[in-house]
Amino acid sequence: MVSRSYSNLLELASGESPSFERMNRRIPRIMTVAGIMSDIDDDPSESVCSDPSSSSVQMCRIIIVANQLPIRAQRKSDGSKSWIFNWDENSLLLQLKDGLGDDEIEVIYVGCLKEEVHLSEQEEVSQILLETFKCVPTFLPPDLFSRYYHGFCKQQLWPLFHYMLPLSPDLGGRFNRSLWQAYVSVNKIFADRIMEVINPEDDFVWVHDYHLMVLPTFLRKRCNKVKLGFFLHSPFPSSEIYKTLPIREELLRALLNSDLIGFHTFDYARHFLSCCSRMLGLSYESKRGYMGIEYCGRTVSIKILPVGIHMGQLQSVLSLTETEAKVKELIKQFCDQDRIMLLGVDDMDIFKGISLKLLAMEQLLVQHPEWQGKIVLVQIANPARGKGKDVKEVQAETHAVVKRINETFGKPGYDPIVLIDAPLKFYEKVAYYVVAECCLVTAVRDGMNLIPYEYIISRQGNDRLNKLLGQEPSTPKKSMLVISEFIGCSPSLSGAIRVNPWNIDAVADAMDYALEMADPEKQLRHEKHYRYVNTHDVGYWARSFFQDLERTCRNHSRRRCWGIGFGLSFRVVALDPNFKKLSMERIVSAYKRTTTRAILLDYDGTLMPQASIDKSPSSKSIGIINSLCRDKNNMVFLVSARSRKKVAEWFSQCVRLGLAAEHGYFLRLMRDAEWETCVPVADTTWKQIAEPVMQLYTETTDGSTVEDKETALVWCYEDADPDFGSCQAKELLDHLESVLANEPVTVKSGQNIVEVKPQGVSKGLVAKRLLSIMQENEISPDFVLCIGDDRSDDDMFEVITTSMTVTQNAEVFACTVGQKPSKAKYYLDDTAEIVRLMQGLASVSEQTLTE
Repeated sequence: MVSRSYSNLLELASGESPSFERMNRRIPRIMTVAGIMSDIDDDPSESVCSDPSSSSVQMCRIIIVANQLPIRAQRKSDGSKSWIFNWDENSLLLQLKDGLGDDEIEVIYVGCLKEEVHLSEQEEVSQILLETFKCVPTFLPPDLFSRYYHGFCKQQLWPLFHYMLPLSPDLGGRFNRSLWQAYVSVNKIFADRIMEVINPEDDFVWVHDYHLMVLPTFLRKRCNKVKLGFFLHSPFPSSEIYKTLPIREELLRALLNSDLIGFHTFDYARHFLSCCSRMLGLSYESKRGYMGIEYCGRTVSIKILPVGIHMGQLQSVLSLTETEAKVKELIKQFCDQDRIMLLGVDDMDIFKGISLKLLAMEQLLVQHPEWQGKIVLVQIANPARGKGKDVKEVQAETHAVVKRINETFGKPGYDPIVLIDAPLKFYEKVAYYVVAECCLVTAVRDGMNLIPYEYIISRQGNDRLNKLLGQEPSTPKKSMLVISEFIGCSPSLSGAIRVNPWNIDAVADAMDYALEMADPEKQLRHEKHYRYVNTHDVGYWARSFFQDLERTCRNHSRRRCWGIGFGLSFRVVALDPNFKKLSMERIVSAYKRTTTRAILLDYDGTLMPQASIDKSPSSKSIGIINSLCRDKNNMVFLVSARSRKKVAEWFSQCVRLGLAAEHGYFLRLMRDAEWETCVPVADTTWKQIAEPVMQLYTETTDGSTVEDKETALVWCYEDADPDFGSCQAKELLDHLESVLANEPVTVKSGQNIVEVKPQGVSKGLVAKRLLSIMQENEISPDFVLCIGDDRSDDDMFEVITTSMTVTQNAEVFACTVGQKPSKAKYYLDDTAEIVRLMQGLASVSEQTLTE
């Protein structure tokens, strides 16, 4: 069911692109005219993709999708209105291409140009970019782009992802539904553009950053088996921040339509997983080092890998004569004047902490007057990427603080702070890196920040630059970093001095410590950082992500997939070919033509929803069970983990119903029969050890309880905080396994529970007992139905599918609730479908009785 809030987006979010109709035909590798597919006949001999000679050498292809293409565009100065296009060498998207390898992987780019292109020129520009650069431009109307980028992306998503809540209209943009609709519209336009060039069966798609977070849904809707990766370059906020977003579930579900989701740090990934757990009820697990979320039968992999820099590009810039000249100029300006340069390079925005850095510099000069006249902080302020009141406020504050500090501590020929707020060429920044003794990054929140990496490589330098700095070729290099704890590269740079940028005194102390540190220590730290940055460059990052994407998508062709849901709630259900939805028609037909039936039913989560507060069976459920039991051809057993007292009380009206309690330890063939045990009577003295341990965890975990059964103890954390409860459950499991190591019991975890029960007890015993009773009576069942919802029911499924007592041509149905890993061959979606199924079988039995 679609929520009322988003019903107005249904047409937008579920509309099919005209190009979708072409998916059933072969899609060519090259467009003849930008945006228009060349017609390909069904004749394989005329198909580009079916040429045997070309297919043998066909390269793997990946489509890189981002908000902006890695292209610089400008008008020719001759007045012809023609365009000049060049690669943007500083674009991460272009740099990652080198890591993938041109000889092995063909790369296509889809994105917007920075410059506006008139409608009449768009076809020509598209053709040029595709043929020359393999780029597919996405053209957006200026008003739509402004609402999408400067509106929703920069005023709503970007502040929230950087932990800025819109508590008032002045503090970040409050949610605006028209801007959200613009965001969805643009993502759909991107999807349309991708579908014009994609070969859905073969191509990989790699989507970048928060500008395109709902794009995976549109692509998955068009092609269920698309090989899709997504990398978030910004932070992902904690669940407490993220859950304030009105469209929180739509974004999460959209991202989960990817096959692989990448983050820079574990913190960002942990926050995403926590949001999935708290808002969607999904859990994750780690297998052999890979993390994944089970979502609708698909495993969505989670990748944690910080991006790196392009070593080749930076080293080539270091070798430029322009760089060498600029370094000479800076040496003359600072080193020859016996002044030590500290360097900051930041975008002029509210999260980069420029003013905090300046205040720390001021504090350093106050606390350590000996540095006055000797140190200079050069602050390079790159132009802000967004627009708005906040950018103007940061600029005004920065200039005011610089002016005050220079007036207080400056003197003729010396300003303690040099603010450069004009755009610099990259080689000029590199020259500053080369000369700076220490680099300061005090951002209050930043996704990654590659400034420290660039600084480290620049300080390594080359022979010509080292000679300018008066260093011998064999002299160990040195560098110092003072970096914020709140930036993505911080965990990777263990030799840096990490600071809380909000603590001005601590930042000032860190700056002094960096200046005073002995050269051998600086050299060791630099060597450690250089080794890491050199081996974890952008190529390593791109190759690692793509390899994981290939691994994740390896089994796509073997899965059966279909889409469910409307609009942005759309998702794909993927199942193993042998795992099918139980057909009502088939099972009813089998039920009608068979005469000896065994039916095993779990209770909690199968006949009764897990979320129900009142767990007792309804009169409707009792009526259905009695109808099945009255049929002389049926033997019906209800198998529960609950105590025999509870199940006997609940099903006292069911005279011919067999009951199994406490996972099959106790068993009763019908209401008037005596309870028997499936294993020898257990010694429960172990409870004296286990119960105090469980009580301890109950006291420290709000919302948890202990249930004392006759033969088992259960610690339940269903009502506890999901993250804390899961963490405590793992600890309790280890604790109990340790203290009960010599006891004849098994400690197991289940859905929101940790249970201790006698060894050898399982629901499989009930299935064996039922089949053995039928065998003793010389009856071989020709119909077996077993339904359960969790791992404890797998024992029953295994018994009924492998038992030799079931006739060779028997109809056997092992069915679980929901699409998930199971030993069952069939599934139904939820308890409501289970009840409808049982009602249908009961109706057949009622008709038989009345005939």
